[in-house]
Amino acid sequence: MLCAKDVGKIELKNLYKKRWHVELDFRDIKTTMGMETLSCKTPEMIEKELWVYFLAYNLIRLLMSQSALLNNVLPRQLSFKHTLQLWLSWLQCGATLCEDNMIQLSILIAQKTVGNRPGRVEPRAVKRRPKPMPLLTRKRAEARADIIKNGHPRKLK
Repeated sequence: MLCAKDVGKIELKNLYKKRWHVELDFRDIKTTMGMETLSCKTPEMIEKELWVYFLAYNLIRLLMSQSALLNNVLPRQLSFKHTLQLWLSWLQCGATLCEDNMIQLSILIAQKTVGNRPGRVEPRAVKRRPKPMPLLTRKRAEARADIIKNGHPRKLK
């Protein structure tokens, strides 16, 4: 798709829809699975942590695919978050992975579907800062010295 004359509008539209799914998948990995901030310090351990998240993501997607196949729905119609929550609660209960239990789990996964919203457009911005604390806009040593000298600033209501 390097030449604009060779690519039709429909092909470009389909490619954009696929790209949207990739962005949703990255959001699932980062937000739903909690990979917003990595806890490791060294590059080697960060790489291992990333691989663990990708492995867990693929496990959840495998569960969704198997459930979709058994229940005659498309895998994209199933909720990733619902599947993740079911899998985590399934593990906490200590349920075994026998065939009957897996069928029950796939039925539960297929009960929650997501709506098809074609042409959906969302702004790429957040409405408010996730933490109530203000940003540190100067050197930490200067901020500490100011707190020692003047005390903590009062909260704004």
